[in-house]
Amino acid sequence: MRKNKIMDFFSALGRSLMMPIAALAACGIVLGLSSALMKPQVLEAAPFLSQAVVAFIITTINKVSGVVFTLIPVLFAISISFGLAKEDKEVAAFAGFIGYYTFLVSSACMINTGFMDFSALKISAILGVETVDMGAIAGIITGIMTAAIHNKYHKITFPVAISFYGGKRFVAIAVILSVTVVGLIAPIVWEPVSSAIDSLGGFIADSGLFGVFSFGFLERLLIPTGLHHVLNGIFRTTSIGGVYQGVEGCLNIFLQFVDKVDISELQPYTQFLGQGKMPFMMFGLPAAAYAIYKTSPKEKKGKVKALMIAGVAASVVSGITEPLEFAFMFIAPALYLFHAIMGGISFMLMSAFGVIIGNTGGGLIDFFIWGVFQPGSNWYWVLVIGPVFAIIYYYAFKWYFTKKNLSIDVAEDDETEVEGVSLDEKQKQLAATIIEGLGGFDNIVNVNNCISRLRVDVKDMALVDETKLKKTGSMGIVKPSETHIHVIYGPKVEAIAASVREVLKY
Repeated sequence: MRKNKIMDFFSALGRSLMMPIAALAACGIVLGLSSALMKPQVLEAAPFLSQAVVAFIITTINKVSGVVFTLIPVLFAISISFGLAKEDKEVAAFAGFIGYYTFLVSSACMINTGFMDFSALKISAILGVETVDMGAIAGIITGIMTAAIHNKYHKITFPVAISFYGGKRFVAIAVILSVTVVGLIAPIVWEPVSSAIDSLGGFIADSGLFGVFSFGFLERLLIPTGLHHVLNGIFRTTSIGGVYQGVEGCLNIFLQFVDKVDISELQPYTQFLGQGKMPFMMFGLPAAAYAIYKTSPKEKKGKVKALMIAGVAASVVSGITEPLEFAFMFIAPALYLFHAIMGGISFMLMSAFGVIIGNTGGGLIDFFIWGVFQPGSNWYWVLVIGPVFAIIYYYAFKWYFTKKNLSIDVAEDDETEVEGVSLDEKQKQLAATIIEGLGGFDNIVNVNNCISRLRVDVKDMALVDETKLKKTGSMGIVKPSETHIHVIYGPKVEAIAASVREVLKY
């Protein structure tokens, strides 16, 4: 039971971290494109970009898109509070901001007391408060604390005389009091904690290519559980992913300094970003998809082809690989282990050949914006190594599927579909079927989603009908615990989740 609670917690935490990370990725694309347009080589080729009005617009977009990277701790505090809250999520999110600001102020108060010598700590102005700079860790701590307090007290009642201060209002009071205590303690304990974290980051950096391989391998291996979001979040936003001129986290470093230093200085940090995924996202998995199609039975080929084309498009363009990975993950676990190892090799080779392509996606969009359009990125190595990955993946998958006589599951045609029904009605019908597959209205506790998965907390997993869920277009189902289920739908999951919540009257 304890194991289930731990898995549920980290799964929910990973999902919560995806909200700000996704925002960072989107802003990164805008930042990358605007930065590319400001390069001397581009300005020389397109002189009109130097015109005052055009240059002002590009510069403004560049500055605005970069602002989000200075707000990561508060974004974490808000998103974690929101994501871990079971009910009244918007109230929890508001309390998360209050909690984070309280943490900053109380930590500043402790520093100003002169109780100890805090000169070894990094002191920064954060949201107007001169306080200890704990980076993303402060946001994570306050977010987790706020969510825990909210879940326990948001329905508390008091006697009539003080009933006004019960429920949601009490959450803010409890958060302020609790976080104040933690904020006062934080500067005292932060120096040894930060030293330990920095040492871990240093160890990873000193591990060289083996460390990069290990990261890439684990990043793929954790996909089925959804915990890869936690791993990525830690590397991208904390000192474990590196420290450069006081900035922590490989993603933060790259996006904040890409226009300020020679791009070669950023290679130690981009080795943990999207570049490591490009050989298998853009070449390996599409080749595997073709092998799966070629080895599928004649009667299934049409449906397998449609499924593989959709998966390849998501992987190549956007870097969303789960629709393809879940197609073979459960029927061929040995191939998924092979894929995870190739993922580690992919990261390692990109690092070994000095590729410098930042951001998080790993698809064509990032490849062009952060690779082709950025002088000195060594993007051409992707095109050299990628075809080799395609050949290896194709023959490995073809051999394994043929030897084991395997074929992927494809959804049966829905014979109940009615012509002339609006798209909105079809979406609601789909949502109703999904709800039935999840055990019905009374069995569903909470519904969320990440980039490709419908994440649902249920009361009784035995009531879940996997066969029915697969008929809704699901590419795979994962059960991280006895009360939590992931239903993989790919990029369309956002619309599906919204429809499910609407039908549930969320």
